[in-house]
Amino acid sequence: MGKGQDLWRRAKEVIPGGNMLLSKRPEMFLPDQWPAYFSKSKGCHVWDLDGRELIDMTIMGVGANTLGYGDERVDAAVLEVVAKGNMSTLNAPEEVALAEKLIELHPWADMARFARTGGEANAIAIRIARAASGRDGVAICGYHGWHDWYLASNLGTDDSLAGHLLPGLDPNGVPGNLRGTVYPFAYDDIPALEAVIATGKVGVIMMEVSRNFDPPAGYLERVRELATANGIVLIFDECTSGFRQSFGGLHKNYNVDPDMAVFGKALGNGYAVTAIIGRRAVMESAQTTFISSTFWTERIGSAAGLATLAVMEETQSWDAITRTGLDITARWKTLAEKHGLKLTTAGLPALTSFNFAGPNSAAYKTLISQEMLDKGYLAANSVYTCTAHTPDIVDGYFHALDPVFALIAECEAGRDVMTLLRGPICHASFKRLN
Repeated sequence: MGKGQDLWRRAKEVIPGGNMLLSKRPEMFLPDQWPAYFSKSKGCHVWDLDGRELIDMTIMGVGANTLGYGDERVDAAVLEVVAKGNMSTLNAPEEVALAEKLIELHPWADMARFARTGGEANAIAIRIARAASGRDGVAICGYHGWHDWYLASNLGTDDSLAGHLLPGLDPNGVPGNLRGTVYPFAYDDIPALEAVIATGKVGVIMMEVSRNFDPPAGYLERVRELATANGIVLIFDECTSGFRQSFGGLHKNYNVDPDMAVFGKALGNGYAVTAIIGRRAVMESAQTTFISSTFWTERIGSAAGLATLAVMEETQSWDAITRTGLDITARWKTLAEKHGLKLTTAGLPALTSFNFAGPNSAAYKTLISQEMLDKGYLAANSVYTCTAHTPDIVDGYFHALDPVFALIAECEAGRDVMTLLRGPICHASFKRLN
């Protein structure tokens, strides 16, 4: 079974769930066979615990490494501050420089705060926005993390606490008295948002600019108008979308400015740093509440963020990963047509994914992971692109994927896909609003 699966079994005995991130659980890809752990990573290559070299054509550090794993320039900046000292009684000057750079990239913003994970950054943003608006209600559209404020959206209308507005996200342990504080609305459903606002309870709108599809013409503009007209703080959650289609937030491409924006994942190219930026009138409300944590002040995150932004600016990485994602998406469609398969695609170009219609969708995803792993690839039904995904890497990936699509075509013609699988079908992830 390999050292990775052996360690995974041990992990589940001592760590609830086996690890700290749902998206990295082996069961999400290939139960009982996924390598689970890495010993080394570089570019878009990963080495497992058995020393096997694999090409990562899946989620690339869950979208954190747009410059590839182990970028020398970012790592050099981090090693320099490690050598000088990462923590002190005094503050790290890099955090001031990073705040100034993010504000420079987003002229509508005046101030910034930093954290180390996306979920906590969103929780900080919500706290500040509630303090600024004076109202507790939050309208949401998208995925915004694991904290109580967000999972309260799944508190049902009865004692079972099982609303399942976001299936797969269990609100067990979330205080029942948070029921009715968060109001989900579907993407591009302005009447639903207007109805929520009409309650008079909403002081904050937290939404993703885009995850699966481009916003329809006028949609973001109307959200902005509604927020302004009703004294609501508008937050764009750009933890996932930031720095993938522009040098900054995706909202820059649509010329709609929020009151606050949250960045994560790509900001540190794998090092832990997240940012909350916003207008001065909103951000200064942070001083009227209590938001403070020791490790938000460590030096590595800010240094990595500055170095990552410098490399992005030099290489225009957002253009490169977008072009690669568009190419991969087009070639999936071409490959599906070649084999007579019905396939749909979704996601930002640099976070592209595909899906087969029908009851065997999860089984086909599992089959792809199984067969591609045999060929030396980490693969499933999505590719989060990075600058290390060069044309020759992409060509090799499609050369390996072609016969797997042929197998799927055989299954669509009547062959039993279960006879091809060497283990269980992968688990489903939760459904997102956007």
